Amino acid sequence: MKLFWFKILSCFMALNVLASTFSFAVGQHYCGEDLVDFSFFGKAESCGMDVQQASDSHEHNLQKNGCCEDETLSVLGQEDLLLSVENVSIGEHQFLIAFTYSYINLFEGSQENIVPVVHYPPPLLVKDIQILDQTFLI
Repeated sequence: MKLFWFKILSCFMALNVLASTFSFAVGQHYCGEDLVDFSFFGKAESCGMDVQQASDSHEHNLQKNGCCEDETLSVLGQEDLLLSVENVSIGEHQFLIAFTYSYINLFEGSQENIVPVVHYPPPLLVKDIQILDQTFLI
């Protein structure tokens, strides 16, 4: 049962690290105040009511404002989780090697069942202690 919870916790922690480093963007197209289209990958499609701007007159741009608007919401993930090998000191390097070696050898089990008291006989009873102390099981 302990191994089951260990696996569940490990998967949860791996997904937590993945979610915290994941970056994405959502493109949205509004026509007025209504959401017309959104897209997780790429740009959202327009509704077709975009204002065609004339390239020769700048006064035309000031007079007429379009009702359509594009927005992009972006969520940036953490990028400071990367460990640089150049910044690890010699003491930390030795600790990582020793920890890895001991962790790998922690799960190696022996094939035989070792009983350390097989070669030692029990002590000889010189006197019966229960009679001397007058303690009897009823």
